[in-house]
Amino acid sequence: MALEEFENEQLTDREKGMIRMRSITNYVMGVFLIGVGCFFLFPLKSTQPYINQYDPTMIKIFAAVCCIYGAFRIYRGYKKNYFRH
Repeated sequence: MALEEFENEQLTDREKGMIRMRSITNYVMGVFLIGVGCFFLFPLKSTQPYINQYDPTMIKIFAAVCCIYGAFRIYRGYKKNYFRH
């Protein structure tokens, strides 16, 4: 019963602003992290010598983790479940 009351409770303007800022932050960070993952998966010609210094398997794992976490951040920004426990 307490959970239903919490979900039906109106949010204050401050809480709405916090939700909006967190959502925007999650979208921006998600796009940034996916971009970093793509950058490491498909390096530019000018940065390829620096990336080739490291183990290719570790680079691919890092890129995949960046992409997955970026997708999660975008999903979290879309769902906006910040005040639910």
